Amino acid sequence: MSVEDYVDDPLWNTLVETVHTMVMYPHHKAYVRDVVIHDQPEISFRELAVSLGISFGEALVILHELKKEKVE
Repeated sequence: MSVEDYVDDPLWNTLVETVHTMVMYPHHKAYVRDVVIHDQPEISFRELAVSLGISFGEALVILHELKKEKVE
C-alpha cells in the first residue's frame, strides 16, 4: 500500500493533526528531507519508520508532505 492510498481515509486529517503535535516531528521531517531522501529516494513509509524508530503514521505524513512539497 502506498502513502496515497491512506490520504482518502476519513481519519487522515486526524492523523496529520496528531503527527503535527509531536515534538520531534519537525526534526524528523527535516532529517528525512535533507538526508534520507537523498540516499534512498524510493524509501517506503514502513522502511522509514523502522530505520528512524518512528511510528508508521509519522512516516506516512512525512513522506506525503515531502512528496507534495516537491510537486509544488
